[in-house]
Amino acid sequence: MQFVKPYQGRFYVLVFLTVAIGVLSPLRPLLTQWTLDTDVAEGDYMGMVQMMVVLLVLLVVQSVGQYAHTYLSGWMGQQIIRDIRARLYEHLITLRLRFFDKTPIGRLVTRTISDVETLADVFSEGLAAMVSDLLQLIFILGIMFYTDWRLSLLSLSTIPLMLISTYVFKEKIKVAFNDVRNAVANLNTFVQEHITGMNIVQIFASEKKEFEKFKEINEEHRQANLRSVLYYSIYFPVAEIISAAGIGLLVWYGAKGVINFEETGITVGKLIAFIMYINMFFRPIRMIADRYNTLQMGIVSSSRILNLLDDQEYVQQDGKLRPAGIRGEVEFEHVWFAYNDEQYVLKDIALTIKQGETIALVGATGAGKSSIINLLNRFYEINKGAIRIDGVDIKEYDLGFLRRNIGVVLQDVFLFSDTILNNITLGNKDVTEEMVWHAADLVGARKFIDRLPGKLSYNVMERGSTLSVGQRQLISFIRAMVYEPKILVLDEATSSVDSETEGMIQQAISKMMSGRTAIVIAHRLSTIQKADKIIVLDHGEIKEVGKHEELLLKDGYYAQLHKMQYKEFVS
Repeated sequence: MQFVKPYQGRFYVLVFLTVAIGVLSPLRPLLTQWTLDTDVAEGDYMGMVQMMVVLLVLLVVQSVGQYAHTYLSGWMGQQIIRDIRARLYEHLITLRLRFFDKTPIGRLVTRTISDVETLADVFSEGLAAMVSDLLQLIFILGIMFYTDWRLSLLSLSTIPLMLISTYVFKEKIKVAFNDVRNAVANLNTFVQEHITGMNIVQIFASEKKEFEKFKEINEEHRQANLRSVLYYSIYFPVAEIISAAGIGLLVWYGAKGVINFEETGITVGKLIAFIMYINMFFRPIRMIADRYNTLQMGIVSSSRILNLLDDQEYVQQDGKLRPAGIRGEVEFEHVWFAYNDEQYVLKDIALTIKQGETIALVGATGAGKSSIINLLNRFYEINKGAIRIDGVDIKEYDLGFLRRNIGVVLQDVFLFSDTILNNITLGNKDVTEEMVWHAADLVGARKFIDRLPGKLSYNVMERGSTLSVGQRQLISFIRAMVYEPKILVLDEATSSVDSETEGMIQQAISKMMSGRTAIVIAHRLSTIQKADKIIVLDHGEIKEVGKHEELLLKDGYYAQLHKMQYKEFVS
């Protein structure tokens, strides 16, 4: 309901229309009874014509009200759904990477798209319509008992059967719809993961095997939907039979009453009015059952959405510090970090990087190299210790300011299906084309961009599939350098390219690092021999610190790594 607040005025209009429709609907049988028992019975033609005009006006008013009610509830539903989806996505992009590490992307897509769309059905056709139906039932019952309590009790004699069948249907369909939502989430997860990893599927010739897995999940989805269809196909004929039985009893008893009018006081108009009442009474019950299931689906979806919105795994953005600039001094002060509870991947890291200094992080896979740069960017929060830039804890900096001053180039370059310009600026209107070209010149990428059709307007397609690995890497350099960061982080930036491209990229890196604090992660030790300081990590601990020649003389971890790589190179 908090999402309704911005639209309170229209909401109150919707409430009024809901009440009005509930009141107006039972008036038609009442006026029909009046017409038959007075005007028709007494042969008053003009009175009948007048009542027909009143009924026509009532029908027009009710139709206009129904139109306004349907349109307004649908309009509100779409406005609210837009706001919920925006809030949900806004929340998602503030969550820590830890959250995405443990949550399948397909499930998040389901929450953001399918579950929110289900809520749209609740707002547009479920909630308001159900309230209207309930009000209509109340008014119909009141008029029926006011008109004739005997016919009312007879008309309602089949209601217990209807309520029992509706309750059984409700419980069955609730389980079925929950299964459907889970099946949809499983489908989304499977399809998303396997389309993203299609190259692995084809490399290992697993197409048939993966297709069989898909067929199984698809079959589960079909079975879940068929169960819901089965319950519908049973419930509505049963409801129709119960409704017909109620009308049959009413006609049988009412016809006898009309024949014995003197004793019963039942008129033809009253009997016909009650037949109309019973039809009007059972229709909302059937509709409520159907809409109740829409509501149940909405409850399942909303609980998932609210659970996601309630997730507190977000980055604290309490920092306000936005100085005119930073120098680029970095200090890790006895930092401990674990992705999972107490399984520390970094242990007591104490490290100081001076302004303009280039340091290299080396070590075996899993040594903790990437974790260090993840913490520097506050992608994750440390467990113990502190990280400072220019003597200030990074938590005190505004998060956007902090990340704009740390240029990051990752090993796996991610490009969106968009133009080169938009992949570099990421929609930031403060970044001009001139700034982009300047950064392109800095890293030596202008030549290849000039050769592309449309230049900066060239669409790289999904994940940059129309570019080479080296070209994608150069674009990532431009993206990092366009903000002129004081700290530069290169995570395996040349590990996926050939030697010729590596040479070109090394030239770009040399230009990028000039005058900046640089942190370089590289498996190829040949690329970091000129670093001011090399940090050797093993199982999350710093084992050695020094220059290339110094570490070779120590004949320790670094020397061992160097020998192993040299053997690979020779072989």
